[in-house]
Amino acid sequence: MSSMTLASQSSPHTHQPRGVTSVMTQVLLALAPGILLSVIFFGISVLVNIIISVVFACLAEACMLRLRGEPIRPSLADASAVVTALLFALSLSPLTVWWVSALGITFAIVVAKQLFGGIGNNPFNPAMAGYAFILICFPAEMAYWPDILNNDIDVSFARQVSINLRGLPAAPDAYSGATPLGRMQLELRQMKMVPEITSSPLFGALGGAIWQWLAVAWLAGGTWLLVNKTIRWHIPVSMLAGLFVTSAFFNSMDPDIHPAASYHLFTGGAMLCAFFIATDPSSSSATPIGKLLYGAGIGVLVYVIRTWGSYPDGIAFAVLIMNAMAPLIDYYTRPKVAGEK
Repeated sequence: MSSMTLASQSSPHTHQPRGVTSVMTQVLLALAPGILLSVIFFGISVLVNIIISVVFACLAEACMLRLRGEPIRPSLADASAVVTALLFALSLSPLTVWWVSALGITFAIVVAKQLFGGIGNNPFNPAMAGYAFILICFPAEMAYWPDILNNDIDVSFARQVSINLRGLPAAPDAYSGATPLGRMQLELRQMKMVPEITSSPLFGALGGAIWQWLAVAWLAGGTWLLVNKTIRWHIPVSMLAGLFVTSAFFNSMDPDIHPAASYHLFTGGAMLCAFFIATDPSSSSATPIGKLLYGAGIGVLVYVIRTWGSYPDGIAFAVLIMNAMAPLIDYYTRPKVAGEK
């Protein structure tokens, strides 16, 4: 009997997991549309903030790695510090002076990331920790945004760079205005009604006149991350659902003092938080059910802080609170092991 040789190949039972650098590159690409719109709407100051944040993030990362005796090049090459710097810078007003940005991102990298052991070990989202730090320490410097209604601020390149490097003039009210969230919170406390407030050109059909388009850009980038399976759906969907359901409930109770759900979804940093901030794997919940509870908790807390708190948005504090809750959520939502009683 003649023998026959058959070619055999092993089945592709294993696959190479996606590395940190690949994930961060996908996130950077997804952020690009929102960054482009931010520059179009607010000017070159957005890029100045980004450059300052990236430079100080990389310097702080390199210094801490050197002190810890860790290799510098691989950690900087994974782009995690750059992503943290971008998320931090995009949360700031374009009118933020450079030293505030530098202090905030340095705190984020040194205290919230490296002191806990670096990427994968940080219990709190570094970008939001840095933002909360400067928001508490320098509230006056964080309170000013470009006045898009009166267009009082000189939009020239030189003028915007001067504000980033030297700060606002002695009379900042002539150069800055409130965000839609800040205007809504202030005028509601002055006993004005929501329909009266939203009649201002500062507001659009869905939310803030400019911020609604930024929200659409973050939504598009986040959807792309979901399609590429860079992030899972649990946290973004549950976070937006928690914010939507809570705001829709109170709006149905009294629409004159509680804005519509679309306003909360498409104003401020809700979309940026849902897809790019809350999904940080190091500081979020790890179990499937835990992710849903974690995301929903952020959405509810965002509404509570916006409505009854002192800060117009509340994204950073909502994320940090749920970061602290994540280990407890994971403890009670662990899937059972086969055979476990």
